[in-house]
Amino acid sequence: MEPNAVRWFEEQESGSNLERPAFAALQKAIFMGEIKTVVVWRLDRLSRNQKDGINTLAEWCERGVRVVSVTQQLDLSGATGRLIAGVLFAVAEMELEAIKERQAIGIAAAKERGVYKNNGLRRKGYRKADAKRVVALRKDGVPAATISRDLGIARSTVYAYLKDADYNTAS
Repeated sequence: MEPNAVRWFEEQESGSNLERPAFAALQKAIFMGEIKTVVVWRLDRLSRNQKDGINTLAEWCERGVRVVSVTQQLDLSGATGRLIAGVLFAVAEMELEAIKERQAIGIAAAKERGVYKNNGLRRKGYRKADAKRVVALRKDGVPAATISRDLGIARSTVYAYLKDADYNTAS
């Protein structure tokens, strides 16, 4: 790979944990010395967990990787940047906890009204498109948003099919 090449690692999953395919690929590329700078849209896209975020950032900085947050206009590679990153990771974790609390309150209220029936179980047979078609389109390079629109299904359904396909090929 040429030195000035740009590689994209687009994540489709939440930053609530580090068990994400694109993040794992990025980590591997950093470990192999292929990445010199990581540019994130916002720091909470990297992690919404303070400990994970700080540890990841520290590891990258030890490897000489520069980390830049575009919307926050921060270079997180220096000591001041790491200090600010610690605060931002703490805020991201606090926001995630607040979201979960509000969600739990909303679910409890919906259950009281009798309108929430799921009880946390994933409904089977709810998807409306052919999973093989979704996977084939994605392998042909069709973006998830286009697949969603063209097949008339939610983008989350597209991602669920793709995740199921990855799971099934891994076993």
